[in-house]
Amino acid sequence: MEFIIFLSKLDKEILELLTKANYIVEENKVECLLNKKIKGLHNFEENKIIICTENAKRKTNYKTIKKQPKQDSFKTERAIRKALRHEATHAIQKCNNNKTVGDIEKLESKLHPTKRNALEFSISNFSGTYAKEVEAYVLEDKPKKVKNLIKKYCL
Repeated sequence: MEFIIFLSKLDKEILELLTKANYIVEENKVECLLNKKIKGLHNFEENKIIICTENAKRKTNYKTIKKQPKQDSFKTERAIRKALRHEATHAIQKCNNNKTVGDIEKLESKLHPTKRNALEFSISNFSGTYAKEVEAYVLEDKPKKVKNLIKKYCL
């Protein structure tokens, strides 16, 4: 899976924990082709997370490593890491009887204004609730917390 080259050590640990929690993590499936705006998605019924690496690369103007210095791939790295953490948060919610794990009012106050459009997109195009999406968008910036929550709720 190509997306692994974009992950940090901590994100690789998140991926490993998801696998231990009986999640399947796949890449660039048909769902990614059907909606080129998404970088990842969570399939609740099948315990599956899909990372849309090609969509993330296109959205961040990624070029092959030969044409682009390593430090210039940071936008793609960030997009893929956040996609994994976001979808991992939905896995945590599933492990918690389909409920959020945090105080949504507190989390909502931490939601960066630039994520509001993404939040609206997620709610209108997918089956997530407002509270679940707020939590996922906030936690995608907190890999240590995501890692610890997987351990707490899914293992």
